[in-house]
Amino acid sequence: MTDNSLRTDLFSPVHMGAFELPNRIVMAPVTRSRMGEEGIPNELHATYYAQRASAGLLISEATNISAQGRGYAMTPGIWTPEQVLGWKKVTDAVHAAGGRIVCQLWHVGRFSHVDLQPDGAQPVAPSAIKAEGSTYTNEGMVEVSMPRALETAEIRGIIEQYKHAAECAKRAGFDGVEVHSANSYLLDQFLRDSTNQRTDQYGGSIENRTRLTLEVTEAVVAIWGSDRVGIRLSPVTPDAGNTPPDSDVMATYGYLIEQLNRFNLAYLHFVEGATATSRTVPEGVDLDALSARFEGPFIGNNNYDLEMAVERRAHGLIDAVAFGRLFIANPDLVERLRTGSELTIAPRESYYGGAAEGYTDWPTASN
Repeated sequence: MTDNSLRTDLFSPVHMGAFELPNRIVMAPVTRSRMGEEGIPNELHATYYAQRASAGLLISEATNISAQGRGYAMTPGIWTPEQVLGWKKVTDAVHAAGGRIVCQLWHVGRFSHVDLQPDGAQPVAPSAIKAEGSTYTNEGMVEVSMPRALETAEIRGIIEQYKHAAECAKRAGFDGVEVHSANSYLLDQFLRDSTNQRTDQYGGSIENRTRLTLEVTEAVVAIWGSDRVGIRLSPVTPDAGNTPPDSDVMATYGYLIEQLNRFNLAYLHFVEGATATSRTVPEGVDLDALSARFEGPFIGNNNYDLEMAVERRAHGLIDAVAFGRLFIANPDLVERLRTGSELTIAPRESYYGGAAEGYTDWPTASN
């Protein structure tokens, strides 16, 4: 067993906005689909998150900001009083274990199904372009539905959904929030010209396509303060409907990042490559050059192992590193990485659905 903390500062404290983190290991948002039909966390979920509280920062699994924002059954919400009370159990447990947790605010946009929407309505999107792929409903896997384009007058209501969810997250005891503008969900759908064919002030130019993400960020910052808000971007990931990248990734996301700098956010959380699959990027895209344009702390994410994290930290390319799947079966991941203990790999069948098995029953290295 080797103490890896001797050769890197990944296991040392760091300030990120208002967050005082004991280490630079972040638990990425990991959807587990165990929340029930109403999306209300309970004691089981409190145990799960508390078990992983040794991470410098926990980012909650993607959490629906509204009934309209849902795209998958059994995922959590943060818009009703009952959901707030459920999440309060989680945040209390995490804090009792010495941890810090932020809520990732999520609206899936077009990647949904009418069975998941209030009154069987169509999912909403920047433009009426159908996504590819299937999603999970109470009836099992189904092809995603055709979305409708949001009217310009409706967009203020979308921003209000984010604002309300941010307020609910504060009442639930979270330490902050992360704006989910990644993985081809609603905000990312507005960013990309492949999914945004609007002709109003939210479409066309880069300035217009980035407008909604910036307005949402501004609204959330007004609730939390800039130093307790982070944002997640994934410039090239094709997830959630095989969404093509923007036609000019460097220009679009470069402009967005430069505009985000004015908020002085706690951090930028980047998916480097295609989420959970590959770190390969299209020709002409330099994600390190993009992330370098952000003036605050930067969290790298996607298929990291410790060696890669140590190397990229040593070169100043990341301030912290987020692990997702490794946290599933290694609740004590930080200590295992630090000491060089063997890591457990969770089988894919344990990722989604179910109860305690494959969720809270993973032993620590010392057990």
